[in-house]
Amino acid sequence: MIKRVRRLYIADYLITPDHRIENGAVLCEDERILAVGGLSAFSRDPGLEVLTFNNAYMTPGFIDTHIHGAGGFDCSSVDISPRPIDAMSRILGERGVTSFFPTVVASPKQEMLDNLAKLAKEMQRELPGAVAAGINLEGPFINPFKRGAQQEESILPIDLEFARDLIDAGGGLVKVMTFAPELEKAAQLVEFLIGCGVKPSMGHSIANEEQTMRAIDAGASYCTHLFNGMPPLHQREMGLSSIALTDNRVTVELIIDGRHIHPRMVDLACRCKQAHQLVGISDCTMAAGMPNGEYRIGPSPIKVKDGFSQTEQSILAGTTTMLDTGWHSLMSCGHLAETQAAMAVTCNPAAAFGLGDRGILLPNRRADLAIFEQKTNRPLLTVCNGKIVYRAENQ
Repeated sequence: MIKRVRRLYIADYLITPDHRIENGAVLCEDERILAVGGLSAFSRDPGLEVLTFNNAYMTPGFIDTHIHGAGGFDCSSVDISPRPIDAMSRILGERGVTSFFPTVVASPKQEMLDNLAKLAKEMQRELPGAVAAGINLEGPFINPFKRGAQQEESILPIDLEFARDLIDAGGGLVKVMTFAPELEKAAQLVEFLIGCGVKPSMGHSIANEEQTMRAIDAGASYCTHLFNGMPPLHQREMGLSSIALTDNRVTVELIIDGRHIHPRMVDLACRCKQAHQLVGISDCTMAAGMPNGEYRIGPSPIKVKDGFSQTEQSILAGTTTMLDTGWHSLMSCGHLAETQAAMAVTCNPAAAFGLGDRGILLPNRRADLAIFEQKTNRPLLTVCNGKIVYRAENQ
């Protein structure tokens, strides 16, 4: 007979994230949450393991749907990364992240296909920390003038056959693809991706109003890292950034590292978009959690100094700031309530990508949760699918 593991996790308060519960507790059995509420509602039955954390708060496990690497692993270079995806999974687990989408940039056609196949295979293994829940394709059908750190020779016009090849190489794990709405066949690509169960995301683009609206009307409802990789706001010319801000059909990503977006622009986005339409992302590279040095993002070399990630041409190239510190900028810069800020890194990405079993502390959901120290926000414990994948040494 299989023995079930029952644990009661107790913290000063819970962010569910729909609301805050003071002196709260979450009861889990194996990989499922059984009950959530105030501590007084729970009895301590024989065989129940009780884990109490003082001066601490609990959230659902964070979900990072746009992350290029961490811990020395680059998602676009599986074969030549100095460390395996296990290192990325482990360090994310240490930061309260329980699910992530390995994010791949454009590279030469066959290299990109081969890498996706290898990445998909690696994702199917049991990982030691956060789980890899889907693949994010950031390209190759983007505007070369807004390619960021991606190499121009790998940027392609829209090719539906190659789009199918990319999705097939991902073995059913591709969940989102960034494209530029101004490219020829953009509307057809949107319809094709939706038919394949892949979310089309507008980004790395100079699309005007007409081109952006055509993509949205075709079904595009997501925007890749708003403000970054697109022209700035203009008082007479509407483009992707202004339309994504004001069209209620569109959910937007925000890079929440405190460097990619001015604090007042974060505030603007939080004022314009409804709280459930904001998704906080790290956009981390393989250098996250690593010392200063030389790294890569796909075929592009990058340099990291004092946590600042750039190409040799001084172009911003991802970040090294993970969600456990980044999400607080949504409160300090965006003036969101704590529960709203937590939504952006938990239930909002879950809802955007159909991960209905996680991102919220409710009965019968996955036992994915994270506990942090109140004053320092230091991660104390991470539970992924019922398994404790990280516990601070002094806890």
